Amino acid sequence: MIVYVIIYLLSVFISSVSQIILKKSSVRQYDSVVKEYMNPRVIGAYSMFIVSTLLTMYAYKVVPLSLGTLLEAVGYIYIPVLSYIFLAEKITFHKIVGSVLIILGIVVFVM
Repeated sequence: MIVYVIIYLLSVFISSVSQIILKKSSVRQYDSVVKEYMNPRVIGAYSMFIVSTLLTMYAYKVVPLSLGTLLEAVGYIYIPVLSYIFLAEKITFHKIVGSVLIILGIVVFVM
């Protein structure tokens, strides 16, 4: 089962990375709506979402639904870290407290 949990966490990470790519793409100015949505970054990010969804479906073959929804919350930890690295967003005290509470919730549930 641990392999499927790792696959699930990888799926959440891929989804988080694709969200960062979409956010970086959204701050650019485009000549038209078509170019805004049909550019390599956006197509790549949505392709990553598809891969993430397929990995999640595969992991759900073994991972219980109750654990899967909990593992999905790890994305709330990935996003601030990736935003700090790639978007230069600040990690505030409230974000740290929130991430710690998420981690504690996961630990309590798993034990």
